[in-house]
Amino acid sequence: MKKYLLLILFTGLTFTVFSQKLTKVEERLLTEIENNYEATVSLLEEVTNINSGSLNFEGVESVSKVFEREFQKIGFETEWYKLPPEAKRAGHFIATRKGTKGKKLFLIGHLDTVFEKDMPFTPFTFLNDSTATGQGVNDMKGGDVMIFASLKALHDLGLLEDRTITVYFTGDEESSADEELSRRDFISRAKEHDIALAYETSQSFGITTVARRGSSGWTLKTTGRQSHSSGVFRESVGYGAIYEAARILTEFREELAGEQYLTFNPGQIIGGSDISYNSETGKGEALGKTNIVAREALVTGDLRFLGEEQKNAARAKMQAIVDRNLNQTDAEIIFEDGLPSMVPTEGNYALAEILNELSQDMGLGEVKPGDPGSRGAGDISFVADYVDCLDGLGASGRGAHAPGETINMKEYPELIKRSTLFLYRLTR
Repeated sequence: MKKYLLLILFTGLTFTVFSQKLTKVEERLLTEIENNYEATVSLLEEVTNINSGSLNFEGVESVSKVFEREFQKIGFETEWYKLPPEAKRAGHFIATRKGTKGKKLFLIGHLDTVFEKDMPFTPFTFLNDSTATGQGVNDMKGGDVMIFASLKALHDLGLLEDRTITVYFTGDEESSADEELSRRDFISRAKEHDIALAYETSQSFGITTVARRGSSGWTLKTTGRQSHSSGVFRESVGYGAIYEAARILTEFREELAGEQYLTFNPGQIIGGSDISYNSETGKGEALGKTNIVAREALVTGDLRFLGEEQKNAARAKMQAIVDRNLNQTDAEIIFEDGLPSMVPTEGNYALAEILNELSQDMGLGEVKPGDPGSRGAGDISFVADYVDCLDGLGASGRGAHAPGETINMKEYPELIKRSTLFLYRLTR
């Protein structure tokens, strides 16, 4: 069944690709991708069928061992970068080879998925001749395997000799540990390269990512004077913690909503006479009665932005709103840094143009930079201040982070081919 599907996927691709503006070496690379494609899909199936939720440390490391086996076969030195216990995450997979020619490339993926061990398991399965499903098959094991498939084709033709390439698959992208603990090595190694390419999910075959918004968190705590509800609004009683939280959230929306690239979302609210909240699990409890003015309320949320200037300006406005307390209430907001932004730069746009020219040379149509507001934060954002970057080079599909996540297997071989020639042209 699988071999039959692979034959279908390649039908009609070869003639359109080979008739365009490609060199003989590039044509040979495309043939190599086709020759390796059955093994590529087998590798995708193997890693997809290993649960590697961010908190499944054994599973994350198991996926790493599969890639260790494969990358060693094509001449890469491999390393498992184990995180310290206090990080409460597994670690990262790194594969390297060093040389003196061409641009130095830093290729980014991640081993973990949002699907933890206690969630229903979906194995890699072909749904039809153009679609497959499986846990993390699109986000982002499909992209990880693309990186390997492209580098294997280049290796098979001797085109990686004397080139510098680092492959870095993090183990906690979906639920990251403390930045200093988990991304220090990642950032340090990236700085030694010229270009960073991330293989997160492709938005569209004709779109690439030159910018991504950053993400951060915030926690709002409000307090009021606990009293009988019949006295609410009186000068001596005031409004209570829940009304104060509601005021602040409403003013956030009224004063900040609509700004381009900025979003802020309250994801959880707890209020009553007594509350408790576990920040590790996200679970909270509240005790209260309808005839008691609430003494405590807590809201957790996220803030997404493009650039530190937008983030800091939004935080300042939010703080000013928090400080305008209703009678007999108090409030504080705590901001937590998360993933930084990947701001669009001239270097990023230049990479996008190289990809665009290549895509047209292959007869695959134009590739245009996508809207920065359409992408959330990703690992590449940690290094965007140091090297030219491009993201969204991975597999295409639907339903990432949800049961039934799919990968477009009709586009997959074409994306691998384009990725391979892109790496080839950059390393020349």
